[in-house]
Amino acid sequence: MVGYAFMGVAHSHAWRTAPRFFDLPLAPDMAVVAGRDERAVRAAADRLGWRDAETSWKALVARDDVDLVDICTPGDTHADIAVAALEAGKHVLCEKPLANSVEEAETMVRAAEAARASGALATVGFTYRRVPAVQLAKRLVDEGRIGTVRHVRAQYLQDWIADPQAPLSWRLDRAKAGSGALGDIGAHVVDLAQFVTGEHLTGVSAVLETFVRERPVAASSAGLSATGSSGGETGPVTVDDAAVFLARLSGGGLATFEATRFAYGRKNAIRLEINGSAGSLAFDFEDMNVLHYFDASQPAWEAGFRRIVVTEPEHAYVGAWWPAGHGLGYEHAFTHQAVDLVRDVAAHRQPRPSFADGLQVQRVLDAVERSAADRSTWTDVPAPTTDTSTGTSTRTEA
Repeated sequence: MVGYAFMGVAHSHAWRTAPRFFDLPLAPDMAVVAGRDERAVRAAADRLGWRDAETSWKALVARDDVDLVDICTPGDTHADIAVAALEAGKHVLCEKPLANSVEEAETMVRAAEAARASGALATVGFTYRRVPAVQLAKRLVDEGRIGTVRHVRAQYLQDWIADPQAPLSWRLDRAKAGSGALGDIGAHVVDLAQFVTGEHLTGVSAVLETFVRERPVAASSAGLSATGSSGGETGPVTVDDAAVFLARLSGGGLATFEATRFAYGRKNAIRLEINGSAGSLAFDFEDMNVLHYFDASQPAWEAGFRRIVVTEPEHAYVGAWWPAGHGLGYEHAFTHQAVDLVRDVAAHRQPRPSFADGLQVQRVLDAVERSAADRSTWTDVPAPTTDTSTGTSTRTEA
């Protein structure tokens, strides 16, 4: 694994946990973690369960005891690490968004296609796909239970930088993050909308906004004063704080998207509502074990949204965990991601979402930025690239 901060902790927990709850055809061996600070990365290795540590990702990729490279670093490093790992014959799991630009993502897709021919597989970590309630939503759509999709409403709402005094971090630096709320959290709801509906976005009309354009430099970066502050030093915010856009789906439906880190009181509200010709679905990650389903075939006098508690063993992944009614949490989707990837590697099967799927999301993000910059009424999104490893489009199945 490369990187050991927030995502690295979540991924490490997943690799440790997966073989203890699921029967796997291969046993994950947590060989080595890489980070630039030798003392910090060795402490992380001990804390998170990695056998060894490296201060260079290039040294990690070159090791004979590494078969899979898990990339948990800022977006500006994804392409270099992923391409090198694939060229070295390693499988790759790369955190989202796939890259910081369409061009980088296209390079990564080409590397993945070339590596696939020699048996190396690549996937991108859109982890919320693996929440059991989201899996149930996709199943109901696939089975035609809500009919033709007419509307999608997708939101990702957080508040962790709503305070103007919240310090600068790499997520607020375009050079490292690529974009702000749009790429960090908006990418997730773009992927969820496309995944659950089985359709792709064909065009967008967007607005981006940065509400706070200067922020305090963190004390660890600026040097502590006698009071422990950074002495009032500030730096520029170079990414968007919020993104709002309209979109059209390939099946003709309409969609609205909102991504913000300025919604006070919303900690991790991922909301997806889909209205079809025969019913509706609604999901909110802050109540992640529940899916709401409306069946329009019911007579009006008894019709209403059904609240489905998605904790029965028949639901995706749930049978490996706790008795019905004992809900799952944020970390479980990362374990499911590790489980699926191990099984795909053992079966020599292309994991989903593929790098081509990640590229399609990147194209949407790019279209949103171009639309907002041009103040255009409509910006087309290029059609999905055919995934040559399977001969299918980038639309995916559960």
